[in-house]
Amino acid sequence: MSNEWIEISAKTVDDAITEGLIRLGTTRNKMDVEVLEKESSGFLGFFGRHDAKIRVRLKEVKPAPVPEKKTVKEEKYAPAKSNVETKTEEKPVADIQRKPKKKCDEIEKNEPVSADRQEKAKADAVKFLTDVFKAMKLEAVVNVEFDAAENELSIDVKAEDMGVLIGKRGQTLDSLQYIVSLAINKDSNEYVKVKLDSENYRLRRKETLENLARNIASKVKRTGRQVSLEPMNSFERRIIHSALQGDPNCETFSEGNDPYRKVVVKPKNEGRGYYNNRYNKGYGKKPYGRKPYHKNGYHKDYTKKYEREDYADKADVEE
Repeated sequence: MSNEWIEISAKTVDDAITEGLIRLGTTRNKMDVEVLEKESSGFLGFFGRHDAKIRVRLKEVKPAPVPEKKTVKEEKYAPAKSNVETKTEEKPVADIQRKPKKKCDEIEKNEPVSADRQEKAKADAVKFLTDVFKAMKLEAVVNVEFDAAENELSIDVKAEDMGVLIGKRGQTLDSLQYIVSLAINKDSNEYVKVKLDSENYRLRRKETLENLARNIASKVKRTGRQVSLEPMNSFERRIIHSALQGDPNCETFSEGNDPYRKVVVKPKNEGRGYYNNRYNKGYGKKPYGRKPYHKNGYHKDYTKKYEREDYADKADVEE
């Protein structure tokens, strides 16, 4: 088979490589692969989506080199002197102090932002969102204000149908907020925090989570068992923690790694709690097998059974 390049397109690069192995009938270590274009899921999963493209060919088989014959020469070594001690002097190594570079995560995000930076952040945010909505063919009005008290850029978007941008539990809105934050902070040392909202979704979501936290706390107190909530982002987890912070009977903690990190609500006093005291308070069904007993010591059903039969002396039954 000739060593000509073959172009292959597939959903991912791995799928394209697998297709190339099938076509050439070879293994991975015997095939050359060049990635022409990687796959792309597009912006927000809607636009610019395309498959991966690669080209493959068989590797050229080179003849194995013939090993040269080497003549081994006998070398005579002088015997080592046992009385001579060799000492290695340790040379001091100069400590080189390097200034660590500041990472993006280490930038102070609570520092006050200058007026020029505020205006530039507003303009960049409006331009970026306008381009996004234009690509999505969505007519929307963008209002941008800088909240000096919270030291953040507050963006409110209004449109006829914002369900597409809010998404399930606000996931799309959170993703768009993250992208806007990257777009306006990529070329600046002054970090500007971004809060993107639509139709007061953030406030409504906060109220929903606070009600959920109270209901879960009631369940934990009633059953004495801990309850794990669904995975949430850091903003929503903080709402749950804050809502139950002053509860004397429950406590909260987070477990897992993002994006599957979740909040767990547990009773402060370990054990069954209220669940153990249900029967003492008269709630629910009585334990299986407990039935009232007659004053003579026999069970009522036992007494009735023998009362129905004709005995000469009823006192024998009562004994």
